[in-house]
Amino acid sequence: MNDTLKKTPLYDVHLGLGAKMVPFAEYEMPVQYPTGITAEHRAVRATAGLFDVSHMGEFLIHGPQALDLVQRVSVNDAAGLTVGQCQYSAMCAEDGGVRDDVVVYHMADHYMMVVNASRRDQDWAWLEEHAQGLEVTLEDCSDGTGLLALQGPRAQEILDPLTKLSLDDIAYYHFAEGTVAGFAATISRTGYTGEDGFELYVAEEDTVAVWNTVLEQGEGLGLLPTGLGARDSLRLEMGFALYGSELDEEHTPLAGRLGWLVKMDKGDFSGRDALVRQREEGGHDRLVGIRLTERGFPRPGYPIVHDGHVVGSVTSGTVSPSLGYGIALGYVPAGLVSPDTEVGVRIRDKVVPGVVVRLPFYTEGSVRR
Repeated sequence: MNDTLKKTPLYDVHLGLGAKMVPFAEYEMPVQYPTGITAEHRAVRATAGLFDVSHMGEFLIHGPQALDLVQRVSVNDAAGLTVGQCQYSAMCAEDGGVRDDVVVYHMADHYMMVVNASRRDQDWAWLEEHAQGLEVTLEDCSDGTGLLALQGPRAQEILDPLTKLSLDDIAYYHFAEGTVAGFAATISRTGYTGEDGFELYVAEEDTVAVWNTVLEQGEGLGLLPTGLGARDSLRLEMGFALYGSELDEEHTPLAGRLGWLVKMDKGDFSGRDALVRQREEGGHDRLVGIRLTERGFPRPGYPIVHDGHVVGSVTSGTVSPSLGYGIALGYVPAGLVSPDTEVGVRIRDKVVPGVVVRLPFYTEGSVRR
């Protein structure tokens, strides 16, 4: 592996478990374990999987104008968040392009913003720029934080004996602070799979102990360590966007099916004017889900075809382990976004037929909304 790549606190644990490691967002990360991507995917859908997502970035925003900074840089409205609540949002450039998708946490006396590892440096610079003139203090605690995601219909059953917190009291997109396996932890009912589950924020030095204890607790309940490969296929079945694939600075949240995040009436924020114009003018390409109606494996970059013409390209694609057929996301012209619109994906020299469908592809998840 490249010696310049970063390692999470669980790097040696992954090697000990026989994981296949790959470069991802400047980190060496497990793409799969010996069980394989399909088995890991199905474990999350049926029982539970445990993911290392310690590569994600965590920024703390303190000070009397912390909320003002969050409102200035993000498109959602954080003003209504109560302590113990978190919110999915996005940060946009002035032209409306997505700089990153983020989760904002309202802690007791500050805010935490969780960012993608690949965008950590850019996001930090963006926050510093917009913090000018505000009474705020910024802290990047990413390197000192471990983050685990326990996902699946049996996640609560596995975690419950390891914490004194009442997990029933943690609603979807809420969190509480307590302990896991005796170690201080922030437990949030969030995730990226469509299944019920929790994300566990712990100190870097406690990450290995918490990981090992959770795995041991779930051993008889079908819990598997789960890598990036299954994480990607799980989120794709749900139609969840991935930064660098569906989301980037070339596309706005309105184009990327995240218009529901954008609260135009909350006041000014970066990108607002451009987004107002785009919403008024319409006609922009939009992200859609495509289900192949014949056998085929759609991959990123494959052309999307309509009436013999290339109209876009696949941003993410796979054969769904849960559904058994090809699924894809991609941007197409506004006139082709209606469900049941016939499109195709060119795979090698053949156009495999498909249709635009409502998302998510997979609708049987256990997530508690």
